[in-house]
Amino acid sequence: MTEALVLGGGGVGGIAWLTGVLAGLAERGRDVTGAGLLLGTSAGATVAAQLGSGLGLEELYARQVDPALQSAEIMAEMDLEKFGAEFGAAAAAASSLPELRRAVGRMALEARTVTEAERLAVIESRLPSHSWPERALKVVAVDAGSGEARVFDRDSGVPLVDAVAASCAVPGVWPPVTVDGHRYVDGGVRSMANADYADGADRLVVLLPLGATDPFPTERPVERVVAERRAAGAEVWVIEPDEASRAAIGDNALDPATRRPAAEAGRAQGRELTPPWDDRG
Repeated sequence: MTEALVLGGGGVGGIAWLTGVLAGLAERGRDVTGAGLLLGTSAGATVAAQLGSGLGLEELYARQVDPALQSAEIMAEMDLEKFGAEFGAAAAAASSLPELRRAVGRMALEARTVTEAERLAVIESRLPSHSWPERALKVVAVDAGSGEARVFDRDSGVPLVDAVAASCAVPGVWPPVTVDGHRYVDGGVRSMANADYADGADRLVVLLPLGATDPFPTERPVERVVAERRAAGAEVWVIEPDEASRAAIGDNALDPATRRPAAEAGRAQGRELTPPWDDRG
C-alpha cells in the first residue's frame, strides 16, 4: 500500500497545530509520519521538510512550545479588508483561474514587505536540515508571473530552503521568492492542500490547519479531490482543527504567539483521533 501525508497551509499557528496533531497521534500509537510521500503547502511545506530532517516528533514539538528552541519569526499582520478589496477587484477583472492567480502574483510583487534575505533567514531557522531528504517530499508554490503551479522536490535542483520559502510566501505579507529567475508565491494560491499531487496513493492523511475551504478559487478544491480519491478506492482521512484548536490558532495564524497554544491544542486533539481504517484493520 502506498501512503501519502498531505499537510496544508495555515501560518505559524498552522505549523504548530500540525506538529501537535502528529505528536498526539504518535503518542497514542497512530504515527502517520512514515508515509512514503510527504506533500506540503505553505505551513505544511515547513512541517513536511521538518519531518524529512530526521528529527523525531518530540523534538519537533519542543521546537514549537519551548521559547528557547522556537524559530526566529517576524511578526506579521495581514490587512484582510485591504486584501479582500484588492482580490475582489482582481477576481472581477479575471476571465480564468490562471489570470486570477497572475493578478494575485502582481499584487504580491507590488506589496511592501521585508526583503527576501530576511524571509529566507526565517525559513532557515525553521528547518533542522537544509538538505532535501532521501524520502519523497513535494513542496508546492505558484509562479507569480504565469500563475502556474510548480512542485519542487529533490530532483528539481532547487535548494530546500528556497522551495519552502516560496511555498510560504503569503501574497501581500511576505516577498515572492526568486527561483531560477522566476518569482514564486504561496502554494495556497492554487490550493491550501494541493492534495491532487498525491494522486496514486492508496491511503491519504490530509491535515488542514485552516479547514477545507480554499481561500482562492481553484479547479482542484480539497473536497473534490478527496471525493475523487475515495471513488477510486483510496482510503482518505481528513483532519481539521476542533473547536479548541481553532481558538488556539486564532484570527491571526501568522502571529508567532499562537505557536505554543496551537501546538498544545493540536496535541490534545491528536490524542483523541482514530483513523477511519482502524476498525477495518
